[in-house]
Amino acid sequence: MAKRSLEELQKRYASAAAMTAKGPGMGGPGGGRGGRGRNMGPGGKPKNQKATIRRLLSYIAAYRTRLIIVLVFMLLNTLCSVAAGYFLRDVINVVDKAVPPEKSVLVRLFMPDATAETFGVPERIGCLGIILAVLACIYLIGIVTNYFQSRLMLTVSQNATEKLRNDLYGRLQRLPVRYFDSNTTGELMSRFTNDIDAIDMMINNTVVSLVSGVISLLGTLVMMIWTNIWLTLITIAFVPLFTWLGGVIAKASGKYYKAQQSALGAVNGYIEETVSGSKVIKVFNHEGTCVEEFNSLNDDMRDKQFKAQFYGGVMGPVMHNLSNISYAITAGLGGWLCLFHGFDVGGLTIFCNYAHQFSFPINNISSQATTIMSALAGAERVFTVMDQPPEPADLPDALPLDEVKGDVVLDDVSFGYTPDHTVLKHISLYAYAGQKIAFVGSTGAGKTTITNLINRFYDIDSGSITIDGIDVRSYKRDDLRSHIAMVLQDTHLFTGTIMENIRYGRPDATDEEVIAAAKTASAHSFIMRLSKGYQTVLEGDGANLSQGQRQLLNIARAAISKAPILILDEATSSVDTRTERHIEHGMDRLMKNRTTFVIAHRLSTVRNADAIMVLERGEIIERGPHDHLLSLKGRYYELYTGTKELD
Repeated sequence: MAKRSLEELQKRYASAAAMTAKGPGMGGPGGGRGGRGRNMGPGGKPKNQKATIRRLLSYIAAYRTRLIIVLVFMLLNTLCSVAAGYFLRDVINVVDKAVPPEKSVLVRLFMPDATAETFGVPERIGCLGIILAVLACIYLIGIVTNYFQSRLMLTVSQNATEKLRNDLYGRLQRLPVRYFDSNTTGELMSRFTNDIDAIDMMINNTVVSLVSGVISLLGTLVMMIWTNIWLTLITIAFVPLFTWLGGVIAKASGKYYKAQQSALGAVNGYIEETVSGSKVIKVFNHEGTCVEEFNSLNDDMRDKQFKAQFYGGVMGPVMHNLSNISYAITAGLGGWLCLFHGFDVGGLTIFCNYAHQFSFPINNISSQATTIMSALAGAERVFTVMDQPPEPADLPDALPLDEVKGDVVLDDVSFGYTPDHTVLKHISLYAYAGQKIAFVGSTGAGKTTITNLINRFYDIDSGSITIDGIDVRSYKRDDLRSHIAMVLQDTHLFTGTIMENIRYGRPDATDEEVIAAAKTASAHSFIMRLSKGYQTVLEGDGANLSQGQRQLLNIARAAISKAPILILDEATSSVDTRTERHIEHGMDRLMKNRTTFVIAHRLSTVRNADAIMVLERGEIIERGPHDHLLSLKGRYYELYTGTKELD
């Protein structure tokens, strides 16, 4: 495989936001399984940033009571901070003998009769002790309110992100198979990790910083005006410059943070695919190509992360230096007022502190642009998944499916994964209860698609599919699928014991029923040879078992379900010939009294089928039992005798 260009890799592995509504590739999830992850393009500019913000806030708004308490604590904390700053004026003025005692608020409060003549050193020391005690109480209140504010906000943020994660996972469970055929696992996993982590960081840190910053800004502004209106006007004159420059930097960083999240999703998708396909990579010696392609994606992510982090990181230093310039100008003009206009030194000192404190929330709010842009980019990707249409709801008058006889009829069924490409064309067939129907034909002929339509992974475009004479669309989906068992070509086992994996087919099954199902699938003997038997824990999709053993467990899972309709999609393709012969009797027991649909490339496995359907290009070109089809000397004869190979 030749190394693909960066643009092609990005197109295949980057954000699926632009194409999530589309279906899989033309071949669909059957023989042409290549649709997985192909319809993805890089994410673009957020369509509606305000809507994303409102939607995020709705998750926080669910905890209004706690937020009100947090707001009260923020107000108290800000009040303490502002008051403590103002009482520093009294500390300086009490120490400065040139300042009359009536200039101090606390002196007027505790010593209303004090004058310059009576306010000696002992009085000053006593008053200083009172001021320090008041300041200690104020700071203590500030510490307590800050503690509870942080603790409550952390609870809110964790609950909000938990709900967001639950909503995202719940939506994934309700999405149709079409969506998973069109998106890579790594890309979807990125939503749960990187994107939600960025949102959590913003809710926990940024929301508090923004609200606290605004409250602090207003409180500080009031005290600045109270202290000296002229110096306040000088300080405020710098605000438009702060705002304009912060907006310019935030706009640039937002663009690059969106690109960074998309690049991160592409890297995750590529890693997931290559790790899961590591054996194939090694067999065909593509390690070098994979390293080169990964380096290309990694370099691209590095460049985008550098730009995002640079523009996000430059915000703080720029604002800090601007605030220092403002601070220096304010201090110089304040000194001039002290020298020539009777402004007290304590007033100048606290005003300089307020001026610095005034710029701090602006700097802090500006510096949060990094977190905000990253979180909004992640939130858009999360909400893109959550906005995907779920499987269509059952009809209001949908019928329950309690008992199924097993008669399945397809009448003039046509279907395509995309509107411009029809996969199945006017398919008609019937399967009476207990019959075994086999599908053979070239790859991509539509064999798997038929079985996907029976259990409504997809809905047909025209025609009808009935079970026991009733259209499958009239049944409740869950009831329908609970009566259909599937053994797929691609095995999947969950982390847990063998007993739990087999019981997945019917959670209320007893241990005895699990063992009986394993015997039916001829899996019991190899299970008992394991160190812990049925309690052996499987990890990594059963990596400690052979492919054939994993498939036997899947067959046992289908056996325990007791579903009257059975679908075997290349169920023995991963089993060697000896194992295949060993389980033939078990498969016969599994299919007994069940309507069975079998997809097989090994034609020897379908000789005893009641009817064999030969498909080509989405049409049934031959049908009948094995001997009848051989006598026709047609396509089936060519496939069976090997005079013409499967495409």
